[in-house]
Amino acid sequence: MLRLALLATALLLTAGCSEEVMCTAIGTPVGVGVTVKGRLAAEAGSAVMEVCWDGACKQARAELYPSSRAGQESCSGDTCSVTAVPTEDKHGFGDVAGLPKRPVEVRLALRGGGSEPVLERTVKVTPKGSFPNGPECGEAGPQIVLTVEGDGTVREGPD
Repeated sequence: MLRLALLATALLLTAGCSEEVMCTAIGTPVGVGVTVKGRLAAEAGSAVMEVCWDGACKQARAELYPSSRAGQESCSGDTCSVTAVPTEDKHGFGDVAGLPKRPVEVRLALRGGGSEPVLERTVKVTPKGSFPNGPECGEAGPQIVLTVEGDGTVREGPD
């Protein structure tokens, strides 16, 4: 009788399930991602950030690297490939340990080759959790994504 009860319970638990979801142990950095566009991307080589919340601030630095986009796709039989095409933009990421999922203030300075900053801005943003394996695998550490337009406007979010 106990076996029958266990079998019935197992069937009930799996009746609503679809195929199994595979979740990797991929890590997610916690911090601030920066994309710099246009004229400013040509001038900037790094981003220096001060992220403040609850009366304390943490420093972060991000080297800026050339960005690329997907180019032309080519296929041969069952195999396809896409080439990476450079853009005029640059991107980088600065680690900020302990970043909360509530409003913070980010002081951003883009640095070039000289001693003076190429751009300085302060923005208030709210870090959001990331889902490196998709929402069905759970939320990972919070991140901020900032985009700096060529005219110096800084906004929260990717392209």
